[in-house]
Order: sequence, then C-alpha cells, then structure tokens
Amino acid sequence: MADFEMQRVALPTGVELDVAVAGKRDAEPIILLHGFPESHRTWRHQIPALATDHFVLAPDQRGFARSSKPEGVENYSPDKPVADLLALADHFGIGRFTLVGHDWGGAIAWMAALQHPDRIGRLIIVNAPHPAIFQKTVIEDPGQRAASQYIRTFRDPNLETMLEAMGLEKFFDTTFARHISSEIAPEERAAYLDEWRQPGAMTAMLNWYRASLIEVPPVDAKLDKPTFTMPPLPKVPMPTLVIWGMKDSALLPCQLDGLDGQVKDLTIARIEDAGHFVPWEKPDSVTTAMRAWLASH
Repeated sequence: MADFEMQRVALPTGVELDVAVAGKRDAEPIILLHGFPESHRTWRHQIPALATDHFVLAPDQRGFARSSKPEGVENYSPDKPVADLLALADHFGIGRFTLVGHDWGGAIAWMAALQHPDRIGRLIIVNAPHPAIFQKTVIEDPGQRAASQYIRTFRDPNLETMLEAMGLEKFFDTTFARHISSEIAPEERAAYLDEWRQPGAMTAMLNWYRASLIEVPPVDAKLDKPTFTMPPLPKVPMPTLVIWGMKDSALLPCQLDGLDGQVKDLTIARIEDAGHFVPWEKPDSVTTAMRAWLASH
C-alpha cells in the first residue's frame, strides 16, 4: 500500500496535475518538485518520512507522467510551472510553505523563492544549480560546459525522431542510467518507461529545456559572457538548505562555489557517495539531512 494518495487537481493555469498527497491537512505544508525525466516518484522515500509532521504535496509537473501536456514550447517557460506551484498551494488553502526542488524542480524552486518570498518560508534544493552560477559556469568553466552539452542535444527539434528510432529502452540504458550511481531495479525501470510512453510526454519533458533562456555554448565556443543580458538577482532571503550528490556528472561541484553570495542563510549538505539522483540513490542521507535542517530552522 502506498504511503500517499494520488489526486487529480485542475488548476486555473489551464493544466491538470497528478499530485501525491500525504500527512495531516493542518500540519506544516511542504511541496516537493521533481525534475527531468521523473515524477513525484523522485520523492517516494522522503514523502512518508516528511508526512509524519508535515502536509506533503508532490505533483507530477506539467508535461510529465500523466499530468497535462499542453502543446508548444512556450507552455514550458519557467514562469508557467512557477504559476502552477502557486496555484497548487492555493487549491489546498496553503499560504506560506516550505519548498523542495530537485533538478528542474530545483530551478523552479530557485525562481519561485526569488519572485515570491512572501509564499516560501524555507527552501531546500537538491542538485539544482542557482541560475546565475549555472550560467556563469557554462561560460567560464570548461568542465561544466562540457558536462552541459546534453542540454544542446535535448533542444534539438529532431531529437524525438532519433529517440523513436533508438527506442526508449536504449535511451534509458545509454543516457539516463549512466547518470545513476546505484543499481536500478527492474520495477523502477518499468515505471520510468511507462511514464515516458504517455502520449506527448517525451516532447513535453524536452520542452522544458527548449523554453529555458540559459545559454549553453558549444565546447569550443569563444565566449566570455552570455550573449543575452541576465538581470542581477537579489539574494535568496529565506533559510536555504542545498543538498548535493557530489558524484553528479552533469552538474559539477563547481555549482556550490560562490553560492553563499547568492543566499542569505545557507546550509550545504554534501553527500559524497551519490550522483545526480540522490533522493533515491541515497534516500536515508537525504531524508536525514532534510529532517535535521527542518527541525533546526
């Protein structure tokens, strides 16, 4: 039996999201945002632990699994999932909440925290770079630029045709699985493939990359700054925990350099023996870090 229930929630932003719901409605609220190419299942180990003293929401974000998949790249610009997040909180009568994000969910969490500090009381980021640091490093750090070339591939409008020819199983084994530092159980592999095979899912997931303004130059490009102007960002005002799997081969540890200059109240928890998908590679370490920090803040 699952430790949470799934609810289908229609939002005024025009999408319907499947949402994992757990805990007592009158407990302190916490919302968990997954990234690419996952779903609420990113947090399958954390949800029951957090639900002991929190009201937990973990949506399948727009474009993922069986949630709505509006057509068009423009429907996946970061402001859209930020609006979904706030509308989801409103739907459940939540004013101020703790926000957690991994990967793309972390990118949305950074943006929401900067734009809506009145709604977000605490912030937990898991292997998701601050936008200013990420843009800087893909320009200036050769290692991070090389590691980020997959983004250029994901933005290729012909990628879906190539994936269809390749087969999602091969894509899973040759692209996704190589970023995992632990063994993937057969039932987990099957769950991923089921979500990816939902009509329109692969294009919708990739559209998150296509809609982003972050510039990733070719490895050999001669640039010393982005070709567009990134506005200066204020410091993140709320207490923030950043959990980082240090074996992440896509988002290198350089993403932590200078982070204290972007966040007023920063705690960093490094998990040395985990990669990018640390919430389920090392679930106990992540859950322990979260719960200890939440208790102290």
